[in-house]
Amino acid sequence: MRQTGQVPILRVAGVLLVAIQVDLGDTVATALQEDVLEAIARTGSTGLLIDVTGLEMVDSFVARVLVDTGRMARLMGTETVIVGLRPEVAGTLVRMGFDVSEVQAALDIDEGLERLGCKVVRRGAD
Repeated sequence: MRQTGQVPILRVAGVLLVAIQVDLGDTVATALQEDVLEAIARTGSTGLLIDVTGLEMVDSFVARVLVDTGRMARLMGTETVIVGLRPEVAGTLVRMGFDVSEVQAALDIDEGLERLGCKVVRRGAD
């Protein structure tokens, strides 16, 4: 049985925002990938921002699903930025040998939105 809807997918300024706040098991990760790709097809969004700040750990399967989701999105004409990578998670991706060249990374959502070409206005900024 497919577990959809575990992770909300929001559309913000023409970009799909996926804020992962739950640990991703294999079934939920696969369902999330399918949900994201369906949302891209439905909305025609050209940007995808995946926030992994809430992930404590990433195993090899979840890492592969996240990277593959970015690759698949790219094939659909959607640029992907992953934000909020903890040092341990970034280290895991590198040690596992994942090719993340088609997926950009940023420190936070604001920087990720800027990389996707969205104008970010901060209060009190000159």
